Amino acid sequence: MEPVGVVIVILMAMGFNYTNGFHDAANAIATSVSTRALTPRIALAMASVFNLIGSFFGAKVAKTVGSGIISLPPGTESLVVVFAALFGAIGWNLFTWYYGLPSSSSQALIGGLVGAALASGSTVLWPGVWDKIVIPSLVSPVAGFVGAYVLMVGILWAFRRGNPTRVNRGFRMSQSVSAAAMAFGHGIQDGAKIMGVVVLALQVGGYQTTDTIPVWVFFMTAAVLAAGTYSGGWRIMRTLGRRIIELDPPRGFAAESTASSILYIAAIKFGAPISTTHVITASIMGAGATKRMRAVRWGVVGDIVSGWILTLPGSSLLAAACFLLLRPLFA
Repeated sequence: MEPVGVVIVILMAMGFNYTNGFHDAANAIATSVSTRALTPRIALAMASVFNLIGSFFGAKVAKTVGSGIISLPPGTESLVVVFAALFGAIGWNLFTWYYGLPSSSSQALIGGLVGAALASGSTVLWPGVWDKIVIPSLVSPVAGFVGAYVLMVGILWAFRRGNPTRVNRGFRMSQSVSAAAMAFGHGIQDGAKIMGVVVLALQVGGYQTTDTIPVWVFFMTAAVLAAGTYSGGWRIMRTLGRRIIELDPPRGFAAESTASSILYIAAIKFGAPISTTHVITASIMGAGATKRMRAVRWGVVGDIVSGWILTLPGSSLLAAACFLLLRPLFA
């Protein structure tokens, strides 16, 4: 098979990777910036570095994305399927970024893969989609909300006699660590997902038969993700950091610590490509709800949840439309 097709798909994958970086940069740093624990530029630089490092630890997630969602035979049409899937994911990322809506890049990618596969008549591995995508996507936000709420209640009890100024100062410093942990978790999850797509492109292009990730794919994916992260995601950062609830340093720390823990467990233990956006948003809501339930701006939350619900079908339709438009060129 001509290498040009594989190269085009890999470049498209890196395009998605870059949009993923600036689209989801807010996931790692919004709470730290909103509580003034870190300046925006320092936070972005830190997130870029830890995204880069985390990308090297997500092999299980890469395997799930590359071989656990759809099954494609080698051939040009299969390359078009992967290209269309990436087109759908990128299109949805740009749409939600423009409107400042923290939708899930992960679900956009999954939706793109499923939509393009269905349009082409390829095999969708529905048991894998259910076990590795649907169930974790439902469980992880609930775990984020409950975990952050419980952790914040524990923090409030432990420091109930502390000086508020000192407590805030201490947690503001601690947020440097929790934000780095969140960025590392984002790398494990989102860096690995695109590695899985690159490996899939190499397989259907006839250049690889195993699901092993080549070393150059690790470095290329990690570098592009870090570059995208450093370019920033200010619109979404404003939504996560300020519009849901005005966070203080202890609640920011609780949200980031909970979310990063869930990302690690999902990736390393289960190889589940969960949404960093869903987890951190739910964790922010859980930590914020300890003030009082009315403190959370539920109207904004409703808009965000609507974005979550629309992501899978939206990216699927974009990907399917792209495939159907391109298919006659390769008939």
